This record gives sequence, C-alpha cells and structure tokens, in this order.
Amino acid sequence: MANAFKDKPLEGKVAFIAGASSGINLGIAQHFARNGARVAIVSRSEEKIAAAAKTITDEGYEAIGMAADVRDFAAVDEALKTAHDTFGKIDIVVSGAAGNFVAPALGMSANGFRTVVDIDLIGTFHVLRACFQYLNRPGASLISITAPQAVNPSLYQAHVCAAKAGINMLTKCLAMEWGPGGVRVNAISPGPVADTEGMARLAPTPEMEAGVKARLALRDYGTKTDIADLALFLSTDNANYITGTIMDCDGGTGLGNAEGDALGDFK
Repeated sequence: MANAFKDKPLEGKVAFIAGASSGINLGIAQHFARNGARVAIVSRSEEKIAAAAKTITDEGYEAIGMAADVRDFAAVDEALKTAHDTFGKIDIVVSGAAGNFVAPALGMSANGFRTVVDIDLIGTFHVLRACFQYLNRPGASLISITAPQAVNPSLYQAHVCAAKAGINMLTKCLAMEWGPGGVRVNAISPGPVADTEGMARLAPTPEMEAGVKARLALRDYGTKTDIADLALFLSTDNANYITGTIMDCDGGTGLGNAEGDALGDFK
C-alpha cells in the first residue's frame, strides 16, 4: 500500500546524508527527520556538522553528525558503520557533497579541476559503494544530487559539467547492477535554489540573480523544501518502481532560454 497519506512516511527508517552541514542536503535531512526518519549526517567540518545535527535534535528528532571527507573512502565507510551501529540498517542514502567555483578552463588549475571531480564524482562513488553492505535490502533507496550542468554545457563550469555528467551515468549504471538486489538508485537535479552557497557564488549580485530568474520558465528560484519533497518521495514506497532516473526539479532550467512573455494578455 502506498504511503503518500501517512503523517510520517519515513517512520522507522534510517537515512544517511552526505554533505549535510548546510544548504540543500541539510534541508533534506531536516525534512526526513520531520517525516519520521532517524538521520545520520556527514560533512568535512566537525564544528559545522555538529551544529547542523543540533538543528534536528533541538526539534526533538533523532540525529547524529559525523565529520568525514567524502574524498576519503575509509572515512566514509567508518561514518556509515557508525550510523549502522547507532540506528541499524540504513534505508536511505543521499550523496550530496559538492564543490564549485566560477572559472574558465584556461584560468583553472589542474588541481582545481581535480578537486571538484574528487568531491562530486569520486565522493559520490565512495558514498554509494561504501553504503551497500549497511543497507536494508531489498527496499533501500539511494539518491545522488547532480545538477543541470550534467547535460547543459555551461561557460566557466567545465569541471562541474564533467563531474555531474559522471554522477548521472554512475546513477544509471548502479541502478542496473543493484536493482536485482532490491536497491533503487536515482538522482535529483536541482535548478537554482534560494539561500544556498552555490547560488551565492554563481549569481552574487541582484542583477545577476534577476538575469538567472528571467531565463527560467517559472521565473523564480526554487526552495530547499522543493528538493527535499522530491527526495522524500523517492524514499517512500510510492517510488518503488522508479530507478535509474535523473529527476529534474529546476523550474524549467533544462528548457533553454525562456526569456520573453508568450502569455501576453492571457496572464
């Protein structure tokens, strides 16, 4: 029976979220907790992840925060083991750690390119590969956070485009390999989301923000709750037959340049 109408559709489930000290991933962790999950969250900074976990426990929900760099497979595995030892088998994994900066390829060092690929793509592989032995199978849901740059070539984002394209293909390959074991693997591709570090870097001025919004079909940024709601859906029984998909939650980012006013007097 589908659980869309349950008050807490994740009741009794355990979720592990990587890159969750702030932004979209912390929003997902908070949303999962409010919907019944016990959550384990991970990020590089011990101080920041402890503060993030406190935002959840202060609301009366169960959460632990652990410091681990997703570029370090052993550290990721240890965090997953701790989550498993604390809460039991893991039902939901979200891999969302990411790095970004704006730079042309000729103005980017090899180390800068490698750093983004290491965090985004290699880090995602580490989280998904390490989690498998701790999953509650069949029925586990794995979600990676990708981006529109995976399919939309973007100026000054060669490193991000390459890393996110890798995440999309990794998602599909793992869905094929792990589906027979009852593990679903999907990815969410958020568009511009308000109050996030990523958009603060990509559109740091009001003028640049207005320019981004003018090119979106819905003419506005999304919210962290928009992304968390989609992650919640993918983590419930309502998404039991969905795997290997890249789900856009982007306000029409992928539709191309939507500037102009086709509605005219019909608004």
